[in-house]
Amino acid sequence: MKTSNRVALVLFVLLAVSMSALAHHSAAAYNTLQDVQVSGKVIQFNFKNPHVYLMLQVKKPDGSMVNMDVEAGAASVLNPLGFTKDSLKVGDLVTITGNPSRTDDKAILGKDLFKKDGTYYPLNIASRSVYNSKDATATSIAGTWFSPRTEFNSFLGGARGWAVTDKGRAAMASADPKAITQKDCIPIGAPALMFYPVADTITVEKDRVVMKVDWMETQRTIYLDGRKHPPAAETSLHGHSVGKWEGDTLVVETTNFKEHANGLSTSLPSSSQKRLIERFRLSPDKKMLLYSGVVEDPIYLTKPVEWSAKWEYRPGMPHSNQKCDLEVARQFLKN
Repeated sequence: MKTSNRVALVLFVLLAVSMSALAHHSAAAYNTLQDVQVSGKVIQFNFKNPHVYLMLQVKKPDGSMVNMDVEAGAASVLNPLGFTKDSLKVGDLVTITGNPSRTDDKAILGKDLFKKDGTYYPLNIASRSVYNSKDATATSIAGTWFSPRTEFNSFLGGARGWAVTDKGRAAMASADPKAITQKDCIPIGAPALMFYPVADTITVEKDRVVMKVDWMETQRTIYLDGRKHPPAAETSLHGHSVGKWEGDTLVVETTNFKEHANGLSTSLPSSSQKRLIERFRLSPDKKMLLYSGVVEDPIYLTKPVEWSAKWEYRPGMPHSNQKCDLEVARQFLKN
């Protein structure tokens, strides 16, 4: 992927990888430099958004039993990697590799899971997928697409190199991971939202294009009927989108965004003056969707930010169909 700030700080890219452990919040509560392994019986399994939680009954060396909490990625993020609500059931015997909690010796951040029969499942956005690469080809931008984790990390990592205003700089300096809007089941703003490594299904109709993103029940509608944007005072979370076809490329303009504490990235807000231009077209080999565009916001950015990325064609990839659970979304605050 290329953005206008390809030279973003390497340290922040690493931070983005850490943040993406759950595609929701920082993994700072866990020692991500240390791996531990636990084996036991699954006694609880909650496949939810924005986190999946397990509880294992583990036998200690002295023979006593202890319950171990395992925090995993979001259902929407793990679903396209091959871990679904049907992957586990209470009573299964499993071995999990992960990172230990910094404050609780009975909690880990899960990375990889193996069942007793050797079956592997990913528990983290950075874990390997159970699927092999696909050779299916699309005939248009319609269908189900997947933004790889590398694109997600690159876009969020690049945000540290954007040219921001004094107000933007102050906002990034004071950003509090516990204040992220996704704790309230409010997704981050586009275009960052579009880079989440989840199923994204595009439906093309005569007068509109509908994009269903499997993250916090996001649905965007792009009107193709020539309508104008509403008055500036009429704002909404995902804004108002109008589009047109330039050959086989869909060009979308979105305005009328609500002010959003995480409207540009996990640490950079956006204002009601945010304006987004996006382009969607099929790659020459018809296996990728080429996604590019530019976002501007004079309140937080001194100049527009451009990007280009590639999404993989994944026909038949299901959506997790899991709504964001408010209680689960806020559970990380306890850490």
